[in-house]
Amino acid sequence: MMNGKLLLVEDDPALADLLKWHFEREDFHVAHTPDGDEALLLAAETPPDIILLDWMIEGISGLEVCRRVRRAPETANVPIIMLTGRGEEADRVRGLETGADDYVTKPFSPRELVARVRAVLRRVRPALAGELLKFADLEMDIVSHKVKRAGKTIPLGPTEFRLLRHFLEHPGRVFSRARLLDSVWGRDRDIELRTVDVHIRRLRQAINIGGKPELIRTVRSAGYALDDDGG
Repeated sequence: MMNGKLLLVEDDPALADLLKWHFEREDFHVAHTPDGDEALLLAAETPPDIILLDWMIEGISGLEVCRRVRRAPETANVPIIMLTGRGEEADRVRGLETGADDYVTKPFSPRELVARVRAVLRRVRPALAGELLKFADLEMDIVSHKVKRAGKTIPLGPTEFRLLRHFLEHPGRVFSRARLLDSVWGRDRDIELRTVDVHIRRLRQAINIGGKPELIRTVRSAGYALDDDGG
């Protein structure tokens, strides 16, 4: 059974060949290009299940490719893992803020990367299939509109439900307040950024029942993330 369509955007021929071999061995269908402009064309023509995107590529930059993939309706929800030699925290935050779902710093093990891709696909496919979304001891049934933590039902308002669903579909990913407004409330809504903070606070109060560990993490100068590190 094919594991999915993977678009590899990498301009190092040796690394590209190595990754292509590893992913095809794991039954992925791999499309490869070294060029950012061609990557956007390929993604638009046949939206992949996941994109592996090098930060430094020919043509437009990996960050700009990421930005445009997120803006296009047909690829807005395609997971993106960025590959880069940049290991500074500011660069990681910049990549995630641009829309990347995960971030792998070179050098890395191809086997580790295959595992990371599988993990990302496991997270997004339940959402696409309309099944249960799970993170730590938190569970959301999209069909019945029910949320449980450690087996206990949690009542949520419609906005908090949509907000939590967005986090559950992208665990670990940092979202700015502006991006949350776009994704949860919609681009044409005239809502202030601080509204996000109010609903985050309500969501935290609802899901942190019985002294449970914090799951919604505040990332200083960046935004919020669903993360079991707490904070």
